[in-house]
Amino acid sequence: MSWSFRASRRHGWRAGAALTALWTIGAGTARAAPQDPGTPAAPGPAPQPTPEEMKEIEKALGADAKMQAPPPAEAPPARAAATVSLNPNISFIGDFALAIFSQDDNLQAGGHDPTQNGFNLQALEMSVNSDVDPYFKFDANIVIGPDGLELEEAYATTLSLPASLQVRAGQFLTRFGRINAMHPHRWDFVDQPLVIGKMLGGDGNRNLGAEVSWLSPLPWFLELSVSETMATGESTARSFYADDDQGVHDIRDLETVAALKQFHDLSADWSLATGLSAAIGPNPSSPAAESYVLGADVYLKYRPISRASPTIVSLQAEALTRRRDTQAGKLADSGLYAQILWKFAERWATAARYDFVTGVQNDALDPEWTSERHRATADLTFFPTEFSRLRLQGSADVPTFLPKPIYAAFLAIEVAVGAHGAHAF
Repeated sequence: MSWSFRASRRHGWRAGAALTALWTIGAGTARAAPQDPGTPAAPGPAPQPTPEEMKEIEKALGADAKMQAPPPAEAPPARAAATVSLNPNISFIGDFALAIFSQDDNLQAGGHDPTQNGFNLQALEMSVNSDVDPYFKFDANIVIGPDGLELEEAYATTLSLPASLQVRAGQFLTRFGRINAMHPHRWDFVDQPLVIGKMLGGDGNRNLGAEVSWLSPLPWFLELSVSETMATGESTARSFYADDDQGVHDIRDLETVAALKQFHDLSADWSLATGLSAAIGPNPSSPAAESYVLGADVYLKYRPISRASPTIVSLQAEALTRRRDTQAGKLADSGLYAQILWKFAERWATAARYDFVTGVQNDALDPEWTSERHRATADLTFFPTEFSRLRLQGSADVPTFLPKPIYAAFLAIEVAVGAHGAHAF
């Protein structure tokens, strides 16, 4: 396939439901007292009461009216003034793993993967989030890892833009694909898929920038987002400038990510999410060189809610293809992962994943990765509670450019404390 076009950089829009109002009109009716036609007329003028009798009559009529009048309506209680908490939600999530590799050079591609025999600190994540005011909310994720303290995400999100638009600004994981925007504690496996680490980066595709998203008014969920971010970072913009920062001179020196997300309720028990993504930006091989990464993802989930059952079955897959201008010419590679998860009991789940990534000759990013790489992984997870999990995982990795496979086994523990918000589907 020829990739001669250049990206156009455009912002997206976010759409949502319109507000509605309801007016209620009440009408009252009055009914006159009926006349009695059988009462004979008085033969003459009635005798007039004396002044003393008139006082007694007025007193009696006043007492009767007071007895029949409805009690006055109580005034509604004053509404309490709205309060805003000054304390943000804070949580800590720790991921630790005991690892055994058959080779010291294990070629793990993820920034939070276990990488050495023995005990590994994958990440200690502090998550902070809160509404700032009626217009913004704030999220931050600070990670302590093997290399020290790292600001993973810190961004503000708008809450009240018109036309179902939403803007994020700061440092954030882009919406490319499905797993890229997930932190490690949301993964179904201990380590990251190979294709994500190779093409997007060991820490996922993220950077400083701004994003606009638009939620369409269609009967199903459809969201379009476009972001402009810095194109630097070996572990966050690997297919672009990576660690060779050449500065920003015009918009072509930024990375553009566009993503289209859709969600469908297939039935009460089945749901489907799909996505298309594109990342376009510069690379350092020449002043005009660009890289293109295209992706497609699918997530199918079965969770019976029509009956009491702990069962969950999910199928998830992502496929990526990449084209780059280099000094050796145009390079093209591709890859995918596909996984299935089965939660077969209240506290138990098992999963399997297959990774496949091609290699190319004369690739300065991965000079040894010259041919295909396959990896098969299986794990078993035990959930003592919703705040902890234990996972046993094994894998067989077959890089065809090496003389023998790489075998790995992990025993991982994850614990979470504090107030942690709900995750996206």
